[in-house]
Amino acid sequence: MTKKLWFQVGVAILLTLIIIRMFMEVKTIFSPILIVGQTIFIPLLIGGVLFYLSRPLQKWLETVKFPRWASIISVFIAIGLLGWLFYALIGPALTKQANALAENGPEIILEVEEWTKYTLSQKDKLPESLQTTIEEATGKINTIAVTAGSLLIKFIQNVFQGVFLLVLVPFFLVYMLKDHEKFAPFVAKFFKGEKKTWVRKTLSDINDTLRSYIQGQLFVSFLVGVMLLIGYLAIGLEYALLLALFGLMMNVIPFLGPYIAVVPAIIIALIQEPKMAIYVAIIMLVSQQIESNFITPNVMGKSLDIHPLTVITIILAAGNIAGLWGIILAIPTYAVIKTILKNIYAHREVIKDAATKSI
Repeated sequence: MTKKLWFQVGVAILLTLIIIRMFMEVKTIFSPILIVGQTIFIPLLIGGVLFYLSRPLQKWLETVKFPRWASIISVFIAIGLLGWLFYALIGPALTKQANALAENGPEIILEVEEWTKYTLSQKDKLPESLQTTIEEATGKINTIAVTAGSLLIKFIQNVFQGVFLLVLVPFFLVYMLKDHEKFAPFVAKFFKGEKKTWVRKTLSDINDTLRSYIQGQLFVSFLVGVMLLIGYLAIGLEYALLLALFGLMMNVIPFLGPYIAVVPAIIIALIQEPKMAIYVAIIMLVSQQIESNFITPNVMGKSLDIHPLTVITIILAAGNIAGLWGIILAIPTYAVIKTILKNIYAHREVIKDAATKSI
């Protein structure tokens, strides 16, 4: 039984949980490590994302005989130009809309409360079954609205506060661009023979998985943000740029992100002009249909091969465990774990076939 895959995986999971539990019990000893980890987590994450986004440019530059140092400098110049272009084109408008939203926040909250009270006051005129449905829906809407509102506020705050954390990002990005080929050989040197080959292949597959997810998901989110911006501007929605950018950020979260993103837009539309909320819902629906049926299949294809029900389950569980960061990192983490397990299974099958042939 000890040679069975399910038994070995179960033991590995059990040991991992025990280690985590012991780590939590003696966390005072490891508190300095936790503090350092929390400090560098966001810059390291941003550096990793920028690495996968800029790696195609670096690879192309090196194919046309650019030395490594010149390709790295070129990547930084390109990032700087894109950042300057972003600021020059939408920076002032985005700052203006964010300040206006912050100033009008109390008034918007008051309008939402009055609208909710009026809606609930009219429910007595409806059949009892509809009253129950409205009460349940109101509770869910309030929860989603509070969540979406808090995410929007945190998003605005993090845009400004994150500038101070970006000091570390260039350092991580430089070393990733400079020494990324050395990581797999460094890890593999601790193994020998077939295990060494398997480790290098697994690390290569993990790299491909992360690259496909990050590049594909961010490109898809960008296209969705552009579609939302065009739609919001077409109907004259206030804070169109800010809401479209928020929708772009939330679209990084598969399946649930668009529903979170549309809530602030619908609230703003209801306050501005009630019928505009219908237009906002139509814009979101159309953009998501275009994204799910045309953009995502052509950009990402089936690179992750994860069932939608699995995605929703993972996101909900990760959100309860680790909050917003859990929601954002759940799917790529699951994809990496799935890649490792697939490689373990494939390696065991090769060993079985070799043993069978030798008999």
